[in-house]
Amino acid sequence: MSVTGWTTILVFFLTIVVLARPVGGVLTRVLAGERTLPSRILGPLERAFYRLSGVNPDEEQSWSQYALAVLAFKLVCFVAVYLILRLQAHLPLNPAGQAAVAPDLAYNTAISFLTNTNWQSYAGETTMSHLSQMLALTVQNFVSAAAGIAVAAAVIRGFTRREVGTIGNFWADLTRLTLYVLLPACLVLALFFVWQGVPQSLSGVVDATTLEGAHQTIALGPVASQEAIKMLGTNGGGFFNTNSAHPFENPDALTNFVQMVCIFALGAGLTNMFGRMVGNERQGWAIFAAMSVLFMVGAGILYWSESHANPAFAALGVDPIQGNMEGKEVRFGIVGSALFAAVTTDASCGAVNAMHESFLPLGGMVPLVNMMLGEIIFGGVGSGLYGFILFAIIAVFMAGLMVGRTPEYLGKKIEARELKMTMLAVLCLPLVMLGFTALAVVVSPGTSALSAAGPHGFSEALYAYTSAAANNGSAFSGLTANPFWNVTLGIGMMIGRFFVIVPVLAIAGAMAVKKNVPTTSGTFPTDGGLFIGLVTGVILIVGGLTFLPALALGPIVEHLSMLRGIFS
Repeated sequence: MSVTGWTTILVFFLTIVVLARPVGGVLTRVLAGERTLPSRILGPLERAFYRLSGVNPDEEQSWSQYALAVLAFKLVCFVAVYLILRLQAHLPLNPAGQAAVAPDLAYNTAISFLTNTNWQSYAGETTMSHLSQMLALTVQNFVSAAAGIAVAAAVIRGFTRREVGTIGNFWADLTRLTLYVLLPACLVLALFFVWQGVPQSLSGVVDATTLEGAHQTIALGPVASQEAIKMLGTNGGGFFNTNSAHPFENPDALTNFVQMVCIFALGAGLTNMFGRMVGNERQGWAIFAAMSVLFMVGAGILYWSESHANPAFAALGVDPIQGNMEGKEVRFGIVGSALFAAVTTDASCGAVNAMHESFLPLGGMVPLVNMMLGEIIFGGVGSGLYGFILFAIIAVFMAGLMVGRTPEYLGKKIEARELKMTMLAVLCLPLVMLGFTALAVVVSPGTSALSAAGPHGFSEALYAYTSAAANNGSAFSGLTANPFWNVTLGIGMMIGRFFVIVPVLAIAGAMAVKKNVPTTSGTFPTDGGLFIGLVTGVILIVGGLTFLPALALGPIVEHLSMLRGIFS
């Protein structure tokens, strides 16, 4: 650990604080249909889309219509991506002559990208054609991110409206977010990455001769354009197998810092958008503060852990002052790798610039816990906010029980139906994470893919299904996915995405038709320190009760076996 390391974490956090309000303002104006600079340029394209598709952007939808639109859109996306991957050998822009993607892998990849998970059971540079990377995967990076923000906006509308049966228009939200937020921002980001040395080319490979005289084939492609939305949309799927550890995706410390900021930018801005839409920015800052507490604690523990040397290397004469550099890039160092790991698993990004499996057990446990909490620490674009709202509902319910009042949130009573939907959304994640992990460690197709036995092998399996259900996409990379894993992980991704989206939209619909309850002296304030502490405690208690047994069997056991070496 060093002053420079802690300063880096602090500067990163302050950058997010500064960005939250302007980003929130842009999102609010775009979703309200107000004119912005991009809309003045791309407005005709938006209106042309509506005419061609027969969409009336002013015609709002009920929660069930909104949910059906989301599900129908995702079904079309699945079919389109699956067909492109299966037929890529016969399609253009395939300079490396990549063969058709296997059925189970195409199924897994299609679900992965449409759910914003971006789990990759393949090496991009040796599996996907340029057309597949651009038309199938990058397009899904845009629309899956936009869909997540759209759902979050619909949920907020449910709390702000009174006795109304509609929560917005999914097609209008999706179109405006893509055209006026994601596309312009990613254009600027892609140009920045090209400036920093990230390739943007339709060439297949470059043949080079190394200093030793050896022959080397270097893969190229449209990397910068995919890298931009990969980070901003918290998608995480890399063009190359080693993701953001590859110098063509993440060349230096500056791009590393910018990529981390991009991962949190929209998630932080959404908290401010929440405050603006409900008419009280303090509500948004309260959510931001609770998320910040959890982020700083997790990032601090991870940095502290990785700053210690691996005791297994002590006998090899490795200098312990360097910390645990196994699986990390020298150009990023300990703090650049540890902070990136915390950020990418707080959000549903899943991009990695270091190998999480090489972290010390406590360091590997922090990303696991981040995902097990539902990735509500800024979280994925949209999903982090509506996931946090679920815990806020539980928190105000508990507060209501303690004082004997009907729980209220933002002037709406929280009743039985909303609590049932909340628990359905919250409990589906541990069901997938723990259920599939239990299955994988007792059947031969599951255990044959693990690179280790004992607690570490269990951690590989637990991390994979946790990543899938949380729609993260990162992995303990010792796992080699086979058809069993591709199919079960795909199921886990779908449950983790849609078994949360549908209940939160149902909650939004139930809130929209209710009357506002007048604020009284007995109303529990949800914009102050008491609420921040309560909701933070609820997140940790609910997560701890659900997942501590699983963690005790994996990374905690590993960590206890190494404590003596670390502190000796």
